[in-house]
Amino acid sequence: MKRTYQPNNRKKSKKHGFFARKDTKILSRRRKKGRKQLCK
Repeated sequence: MKRTYQPNNRKKSKKHGFFARKDTKILSRRRKKGRKQLCK
């Protein structure tokens, strides 16, 4: 049986990476909060 988590860096960054979050308000909110790391 195949395990459920099949890591794929490109897919991950497309969904959760910097450019995925750039278009939403997430990044600016996290910047305002003073986060050290904005996204994965």
